[in-house]
Amino acid sequence: MTMAEIFDLLMPTRQSAFVQRRRSLLILSRVRLVAATFAVLTPLWIPVDLYIFEAALGMYLAALRVLASIAFVLLCLSYRGADSVGVARWGLVWLLAIPTVFFLISHPLLAQFAITDPAQQVIAAGYAFLPFVMVAGLSVFPITFFEGVALSTPLLLAYLLTGVLGYQLLPFASHLGAQWLLLLLATVATLSGMSQLHFMSQLVDQSSHDGLTRAYNRRVGEEMVIQQFLAAQRSNAPLSLAFVDLDNFKSINDQYGHEEGDNALRSAAAALRRVLRRGDILIRWGGEEFLALMPNTDAEGAASAVERLREVGLGLRPDGKPLTGSVGIAERGADDCGQWTDLVEKADQRMYMAKQTGKDRVIGIGDKLIAHGEVLLKA
Repeated sequence: MTMAEIFDLLMPTRQSAFVQRRRSLLILSRVRLVAATFAVLTPLWIPVDLYIFEAALGMYLAALRVLASIAFVLLCLSYRGADSVGVARWGLVWLLAIPTVFFLISHPLLAQFAITDPAQQVIAAGYAFLPFVMVAGLSVFPITFFEGVALSTPLLLAYLLTGVLGYQLLPFASHLGAQWLLLLLATVATLSGMSQLHFMSQLVDQSSHDGLTRAYNRRVGEEMVIQQFLAAQRSNAPLSLAFVDLDNFKSINDQYGHEEGDNALRSAAAALRRVLRRGDILIRWGGEEFLALMPNTDAEGAASAVERLREVGLGLRPDGKPLTGSVGIAERGADDCGQWTDLVEKADQRMYMAKQTGKDRVIGIGDKLIAHGEVLLKA
């Protein structure tokens, strides 16, 4: 595992937008599944409480279980259709908040009643170990290290608080020993969640990237264009797209073979990655076509990025001559694009215009032709 992959498992915001979306969908689906399971299981224990404990305590616990079950049902029905990381985190927070509140109410409640019967002590111990169940449950979610710490800390503090306030159902020394066990369990659960995240990221990376250029493939790339377009539309943020088509690429395959053609594609993709920012998205759209999607970037910023690409170059052809490309730039707001397809089509049209007017050039907003660093009016 590389240092970059390790940092990706520590920080919540280091994963790519596509991995974040897949992770969010997985977390939310599991949140709803766990919430539905607890919504069913929580009230099923009511007859046991009523049978084991005295009537007043049994009724209090039954009412608490009904309220918790209702909260789990509401959580199960929430967040449908959501796919953002922020929403997924809130889903996890609410999933853990419900049993935490349940624990903080039920624990002092049980401490107010004399529990001397062995059967009562066994059932009460089950309430005492509720935080252990919830902390262990973190292991089924693909989370980062800091997310694991943030999510498990309230449960650790809740368990510590009951001991400090004298509400513990176990002897205080045993309670402190259990506190260390809870901390150890939280650590193991967080590591398990990080392992899940790493495994999921690897699978997503393999299925979403083109094996030759390591750019996103078209199937995934189209999904990412849609998501970024909708996000930019909601926040009225700029979104630029550069459509890059390598010039005279067919002649490389015809004269030098497909292996040299593959080398040219790798070289072009590497050059594009060097000039794009971490948040930008590189997509292999077709055979020798690439899309460079640049969120929060206006037309001027996109033109600057493409000019940097022209300075760096796309690499060399097998005969030693520079590998060039024709580029069309479009921007959501400046081009008044109502749909994501409008954005791609506008950049595509300008790329073809660059081809028709001599290749090895960039056409941007207003059909301005940028050739060899000079901005000219469209011919």
